Amino acid sequence: MAKADRIDIASLHTPQMRAFHLTWAAFFVCFFAWFACAPLMPVLKGEFHLTAAQIANINIAAVAITIVVRLLVGPLCDRFGPRKTYTGLLALGALPVLGISFAQSYESFLLFRLGIGAVGASFVITQYHTSVMFAPRVVGTANAAAAGWGNAGGGAAQAAMPLLLAALLMLGVDQSLGWRIAMIVPGAAMLLMAVLYWKYTQDCPEGNFDELRAAGRVPETGGKGGWGSFRAAAANYRVWMLFVTYGACFGIEIFIHNIAAQYYVDKFGLSLGAAGLAAGSFGLLALFARALGGWLSDKAAHRGDLAPRVLLLFVLMVGEGLGLYLFSHAGAAVFAVASMLAFGLFTHMACGATYALVPFIDRKALGGVAGIVGAGGNVGAVVAGFVLKGVGDVQQTLTILSVAVMVAALCAIAVRVGIGSLDGAAAPAGA
Repeated sequence: MAKADRIDIASLHTPQMRAFHLTWAAFFVCFFAWFACAPLMPVLKGEFHLTAAQIANINIAAVAITIVVRLLVGPLCDRFGPRKTYTGLLALGALPVLGISFAQSYESFLLFRLGIGAVGASFVITQYHTSVMFAPRVVGTANAAAAGWGNAGGGAAQAAMPLLLAALLMLGVDQSLGWRIAMIVPGAAMLLMAVLYWKYTQDCPEGNFDELRAAGRVPETGGKGGWGSFRAAAANYRVWMLFVTYGACFGIEIFIHNIAAQYYVDKFGLSLGAAGLAAGSFGLLALFARALGGWLSDKAAHRGDLAPRVLLLFVLMVGEGLGLYLFSHAGAAVFAVASMLAFGLFTHMACGATYALVPFIDRKALGGVAGIVGAGGNVGAVVAGFVLKGVGDVQQTLTILSVAVMVAALCAIAVRVGIGSLDGAAAPAGA
């Protein structure tokens, strides 16, 4: 069976569309779980008597471990297939999500928050699975749509978790117990999704990698397999250029998810619910903005020339940097939300445009490329966290990051993937 050359949103009849819908749904659940703590931080700050430095450590821990896990899951997808890899991540990742409900101190909370960060690697598997299921003509749109709808889980968590806690409080549950009960919900959802993913997906259009290899057939992707995939990707300078650009768009996205609710409470005096809704609107842009970035990238390369994809990414990142600068200087809550939505639109579109390039860098080392570029997003978030910790002021940090994003946009131009075709060919690793 060949890769799908169209996206039939209403269908679940083909393995390509089942993979598409289940992978974005799994990603949504993982992102919801990953950021479920963030909108509750004003409550958790009082629960554990957290200092500003401790909150910064928690935010860094939430994204730091993801760097390592993202580097691992890309080659694991090449070796074992996305079906096994995703199922394992969902099942194991649910443990720290459930465990955080039992944290009794800053140290135990920090440890579980570190563990939860591993579920952020779900993004790499999502991008891998859609990349192997869809043809180059639509792969940018498929990648961006699946990632965007999944990313919306972060925004949904920002809006839903305070409301879930409020509902529990209305039922008479104590606040100290209420947030713990609320955190059980995303953990249970991950376990359910693990079962669904295992039962209803397959690794690629032809079947599962194990079955193909047993029959003497080598899957089109993952040809280098395991660490060979990682080494091939690591030797390609274009991978590291995208590593930087993704750090400057997705890294900023993660950073905003972690600090937005607290920022709206501290700077503008919003209630926990209002701050959660404001912060959640940023993440919910992913429902369409990331897909829009991938779709525009596909349209730009319609005649086979991939250079316009690079130029589009550059323009989007410059827009992101300018919008972030405006957000950092917002003096009123209304203007802050408006400017956040503006720069958020460019940020999500830039994320989609980045991964519209990934399948064309080296298809035989797709897992390695996807893993390294994906890890770049978390490196960007960690760097942003350390900048905040060093500067000690959110507004100054956002200003610094806005300049950094515009500088990083130059790396998009440096990719210069050149000319490619829409029949599945990709630029050689060393081209």
